[in-house]
Amino acid sequence: MKSTSLLIALCVSGALTAIAVHAVPQPDIVIFLTDDQSQGDLSPYGDNSLRTPNMQRLADAGMIFTRAYVASPTCAPSRAAMLTGLMPARNGAEPNHAKPRPEIKKWPAYFQELGYEVVAFGKVSHYRHTADYGFDYFAHDTFHDHAGIAAAAEFLKNRARNGAKPLCLFVGSNWPHVPWPETDLGYDPSHLPLPAGSVDTPETRAWRARYAAAVTRADDDLGVVLDAVRAYLSTNTLVLFSGDNGTQWPFAKWNCYEAGVCVPLIVSWPGVVKPGTRTLAMVSWIDFLPTLLEAAGGKPPKDIDGRSFLPVLRSKRSSHRDRIFTTHSGDGRFNIYPSRALRDGQWKYLRNLHPEFAFTTHIDLPVNLGQRAYFQTWEAAAQTNDHAAAVLRRYHARPAEELYDLTSDPHEQNNLATDPRHASRLKKLRRQLDNWLRDQGDALRVYAEQPRLLSDPTSYGPGALPPGGRPKPRSD
Repeated sequence: MKSTSLLIALCVSGALTAIAVHAVPQPDIVIFLTDDQSQGDLSPYGDNSLRTPNMQRLADAGMIFTRAYVASPTCAPSRAAMLTGLMPARNGAEPNHAKPRPEIKKWPAYFQELGYEVVAFGKVSHYRHTADYGFDYFAHDTFHDHAGIAAAAEFLKNRARNGAKPLCLFVGSNWPHVPWPETDLGYDPSHLPLPAGSVDTPETRAWRARYAAAVTRADDDLGVVLDAVRAYLSTNTLVLFSGDNGTQWPFAKWNCYEAGVCVPLIVSWPGVVKPGTRTLAMVSWIDFLPTLLEAAGGKPPKDIDGRSFLPVLRSKRSSHRDRIFTTHSGDGRFNIYPSRALRDGQWKYLRNLHPEFAFTTHIDLPVNLGQRAYFQTWEAAAQTNDHAAAVLRRYHARPAEELYDLTSDPHEQNNLATDPRHASRLKKLRRQLDNWLRDQGDALRVYAEQPRLLSDPTSYGPGALPPGGRPKPRSD
């Protein structure tokens, strides 16, 4: 039987002492993470062109969050924020591949103090960072090591059920991170919707079909874990599914646009979370730690950025945050383009810290795991097609500020930052972001040398320019 006794957790590194009295058994907790999946790319969020039956069955059993956000649209900062409850500037993991500072208290320590066994399989932190977090056990945390899914199921099967500690289990799928499978698993490219801001070419659709296959493989991984949970854990199990950032597609991953930072989040907990429910409450990945800590009977620390949304899960509240902040600092030489963003219930404000830089990623550059096979067809189309030329200009050249009405423009296609009708709103959001950056101690640092400049078109990919030379910065 799980402990119902008084648990007192000693104060560690100045963190608030957690004291919990368990009047009821602590739940087992299972967190399943996909890798590079935008929120819209699964059936519970309305995309029925993608086969995601296991994501759908979890949604049918739990609560769908339609306004769930990561702290950063890149893998390492996003996961470090989740595992510390701190935003990137405060935990130290700002650019991709970075780690949080070693002295910061991390997820496993909080749950171990409450008597939990804390285990990770697959990509949970960034690759090979898992050992720094203090898990009781972890395995298969290397690039596209798909053995972690079966290993997690086998772990649950072999784990002693009588007298065992409560379990906090992380399972990370490497799908739908690139490289996407060569097979399209029967998807018809001509019937797949393309994200806003895409250039429609046969090559684009072929690659989109490969992405769809990768999403279905992530769904298959979730199915393996859900079946094992049902077979080997009690009904008092909280399952949380989410994705670490948007898909590797133009204007998604590496961007603070909605497609880059708004992610799927579905939570089930029999007897606590009402099945088949949906909420507009705005939550962040930094909120996962305090929420699940409170669900486990602990007291969330007050010195982190995250806040518990357990009342939302219990249907006692319909709202959580009134503002969401996201940050991006870059990904080595592939992407030197720091940006910050703020959204409230209706409006989204983005600040591109260096609009003189050219925005680039693995997608447009001729690099390993890139997608030039279809992006170069966008470049070719831009030579004769005005829409394609505009897409390329927007991709490489960003204004210093962007403002979007997410109610009328959910895909952020019409920048209102220079519209005089919204000058007061822009000023207000600008001030709110400034205050938050100051409170965070954000140094707005550029983490790589030799940024690719708009003034030097040879620095950001062959054939990237429409007629007339370098892209013109957007003025709308």
